[in-house]
Amino acid sequence: MRYPDAMRIVPPPPPTSFPPLPAASAWLLLRTVFKGRTRSAAPPPDTHYRLDRIDAGHVARYRAAFGFPAEDVPLTYLYLLAQRAQLASMLAWSLPFRIPGLIHVENTLALHGPLRPDAALVLTTSLSLPPPAANGAVHAVLRTEARDGAAAIFDCESVYLIKRGQRNGPGAGPRPAPPSGTARAQWTLAAEAGRRYAALSGDFNPIHLWPWSARLMGMRRPIIHGMHTVARACAAFEQSQSDQRSVTTLQCRFTQPVPLGATAFLHDGAAPGGFVVVCNDRVALEGTLARA
Repeated sequence: MRYPDAMRIVPPPPPTSFPPLPAASAWLLLRTVFKGRTRSAAPPPDTHYRLDRIDAGHVARYRAAFGFPAEDVPLTYLYLLAQRAQLASMLAWSLPFRIPGLIHVENTLALHGPLRPDAALVLTTSLSLPPPAANGAVHAVLRTEARDGAAAIFDCESVYLIKRGQRNGPGAGPRPAPPSGTARAQWTLAAEAGRRYAALSGDFNPIHLWPWSARLMGMRRPIIHGMHTVARACAAFEQSQSDQRSVTTLQCRFTQPVPLGATAFLHDGAAPGGFVVVCNDRVALEGTLARA
C-alpha cells in the first residue's frame, strides 16, 4: 500500500548516520571557555550522537568507586553519557549564554527499558529556555533521550542556572531545614575526591579540583560534583541489606555545595522514596527515587 507523503511512515535513520558521542575530556571543557554567545533566543535544533557500546570496564570502575552492589549499569552512570551529549550539543549550538559559570541545580533520570551494554544507542538532546522565575532567575533545561532503535532506554533532564535571582525576591522560598534523627549513611570527602571523580567522569571543572583552581573561579574552596553526591546516596540505598533493588528513577535538587574535606550525611526524606543529604548543618541535596 502506498501512503500519501504526509502520512508515509519513515523509519528513523540508522545510528551510523550520526556522529559518535565525543569522549569526556578536559579538552572538551576547555573549548567551552572560548565558546561565544549569540543574541538569538530561538531554540536550536536537536542534536543526535551515537554510542556504539557502553564501556563495561568503565562501568565496573564506577560501581567500585561508589560501592554499587549490583552488576547492572547504575542509573547515575547514565548521567555521564547524557552529560557528554549535552556538553557536545552546547558546543555545537549558538547559545544566548556562556557555558562557563552555569550552575547545575536540578536533575532527573529515568530508565525506561532493559539496557544492553553492547547495544548501539542514539542520544538526542534538546534545549529549552523557560521564562524567568518570579525572583528573576533564568534557567536552561537540557533534555537527553537515549534510544536503542525504536525503544526508549533512558532520559536525563538537567536544569542549569544561567542568571541568579533575587535572594529574597518573590518565589525564592525558605531555605530547607535539615532533618533530625539518625543518618542512613555518612561519608567524608578526601581532598583529592574531586580529582578522582573528574578522572572517572570526565568533568574537569576547576571548581572541583584544587584550592587554587577553585579560587580562580570565585570559590572559597573546592567542592565535590553534585552528581558525585547523588551517586553516593543512590549506592547507599542499594547497599541496604533488606532491599538491594536498583534505582530506576531519580529526581534531585542541589541547594548547597559540598566542600572537599567535609562530611555528608544521608537521611530518609519525609515522603516515600525521599532523601536528603546534609553538610555543615545545611541541606545540600534533596530528592526522590524509586527502585525496581
